[in-house]
Amino acid sequence: MKLVDFMLSKADTRMYSCFVFLMTVCESIFLFVPPEVFMTPPIVANRRRAVPTVVAASIGSVVGGAIAYMIGLWLFDTVGVWLIENFASAAQFQLAQDLFIKHGVLIILMTAVTPVPYKLMAMCAGFMGFPAWLFLGLSAVFRTGRFAIVGYLLWRFQERANLLVKKYFWQLTAGAILVAGLGILLMAVM
Repeated sequence: MKLVDFMLSKADTRMYSCFVFLMTVCESIFLFVPPEVFMTPPIVANRRRAVPTVVAASIGSVVGGAIAYMIGLWLFDTVGVWLIENFASAAQFQLAQDLFIKHGVLIILMTAVTPVPYKLMAMCAGFMGFPAWLFLGLSAVFRTGRFAIVGYLLWRFQERANLLVKKYFWQLTAGAILVAGLGILLMAVM
């Protein structure tokens, strides 16, 4: 409980937006923790932090998506393979590639608005030479929309969310990771 209180007290500062930005960049490249986990504390701690947090997460997501795209495009044989070996698997990347071939733009939209791992699709888009402007444009619009909805809901129900986060922080974090895992299974079924 002390960790949750500590995080909420630090989340009320402007520097936490930099943390949200940095963690969302990392999530778009290699982390498997949904950005909402990082977005929740500042908005729950202080409703005025909703807009800066959504903006930080959105910009971080686009920057991270661009980096993952470039890794797939230019550095796949070195950095891309290392990321896949250490943070995913060759089978998951092959699945992402197959889904990309089969569903194209739809799979970009799905990974942008759900906890399905965005990083694999971003790297795959670069690897397959998908138009960068289209990938980044769709990602920016739909990831920002997703973060804006989450930010609004946290802003709107801040008092209740504050109580829930303090009481169920670890369960909610584990649940978010579980949902991301279920997203991977959903991709496998498609």
